[in-house]
Amino acid sequence: MWSQEAWSPPPNPSPPSQQLITQVLLGAADAYIGGDETAARQAAAELTGAFPGQIAVLDAAARSAVEDMITTMWRGGWLPHDLQQVAQRRRDAADVAYLVDAVAAEGRRYPAARVHPRWHDQLAQIDATVWWQPGRPYLEQWAGRHGADVAGGLCCAIEVLALLGSLPALPRILPLPGTAASSETTQQRGVDQKVLTRVRALLAKAESTGFAEEAEALSAKAQELMTRHALQRAVVEAEDSAEPEPATARRLWLDSPYVGAKALLVDAVASANRCRTVFSDQLGFITVLGDDVDLEVVELLTTSLLLQATKAMLAAGSQTTRRGQSRTRSYRQSFLVAYAGRISERLSTAAEAALSATRAEMGEAAEPAQDSRLLPVLAARQQIVDDLFDEMFPQLRHKSVSVSNADGYRAGRAAADLAVLDVRRSVPA
Repeated sequence: MWSQEAWSPPPNPSPPSQQLITQVLLGAADAYIGGDETAARQAAAELTGAFPGQIAVLDAAARSAVEDMITTMWRGGWLPHDLQQVAQRRRDAADVAYLVDAVAAEGRRYPAARVHPRWHDQLAQIDATVWWQPGRPYLEQWAGRHGADVAGGLCCAIEVLALLGSLPALPRILPLPGTAASSETTQQRGVDQKVLTRVRALLAKAESTGFAEEAEALSAKAQELMTRHALQRAVVEAEDSAEPEPATARRLWLDSPYVGAKALLVDAVASANRCRTVFSDQLGFITVLGDDVDLEVVELLTTSLLLQATKAMLAAGSQTTRRGQSRTRSYRQSFLVAYAGRISERLSTAAEAALSATRAEMGEAAEPAQDSRLLPVLAARQQIVDDLFDEMFPQLRHKSVSVSNADGYRAGRAAADLAVLDVRRSVPA
């Protein structure tokens, strides 16, 4: 536990040692993790009081400690967006801002050409940019930007160190920054942005129409286009004797409450698009594994369905029993579970129809399957996904989500029947 006996400022202040300051910061972070919520504030006040006018050294020690910890987090499988998301769930806005700035500063260590494109995308997604002026202590500029003082900035640094130090290691899904090979710093082959643009246009029109039948037809066309594009691309690669793209993974963070039920919806979309999922309930995200194109479709489509499900669920309002007791939570939990189940049925039907249409275009009859050129290709690609799944998650346990409200379950299935498959947005924070 942090205490005044852990470190005391010298009676006659002298130029501070950066190493000593770093030790104090890390010690306070350990105490904070151990349950002493005053450790960060107390250590920050003591350091600024013990070394007045020495902000440059205090700043250098804090920045070095936090940036080194972030580098350690990359080695532990975390990505920039992951750190921002977990910080938003566990810390206040000041700590999140300090962490994002530290991610931006740490990123300057690596040549841009040796960083994976998706890593760059995540830095842009969390707005990790170096806004402060070099040559001046960052802590001083941070304090001015946030209406705080230097001690407040040091307190944030300690709390960020405590947060990062409390997180578990994750499976690594991207190459470490600075280590990406030249082939990894270019877009994966087969990612056809023109197709995605057409899909977005179809669904934008579906959302804008006031006629449910037209929206359904447009949404079905968009889903068919996505699926058939993926199938046709797989056949072309096989006929060209091209090596199938390796499977990869993405993490989708889910908002509370009802995270488990929302994870079922992500799994439904993923399964229909030849992907597999693993839900990390304690952290609040779901990992989706699959082909890069399929993953993009899953991410975009999931976003829309989550938004639609939430809107329909909230429109039902609060629910009570005849005795006036609240049953809103059980209703909404059951609603989302049913919604996910019905969406799974709809998407599976659409995927099967697209498969049949693609085989017909190739001159194949629906039966016998052993004469198909497409099915072995899909099986081979599925094996690549399964192999990555087994490698990343060798030990898993299955978890179910309960349903305890029949009205919510029926309403969820009804809402799923009306859902529009919108893939225009990114997954919400």
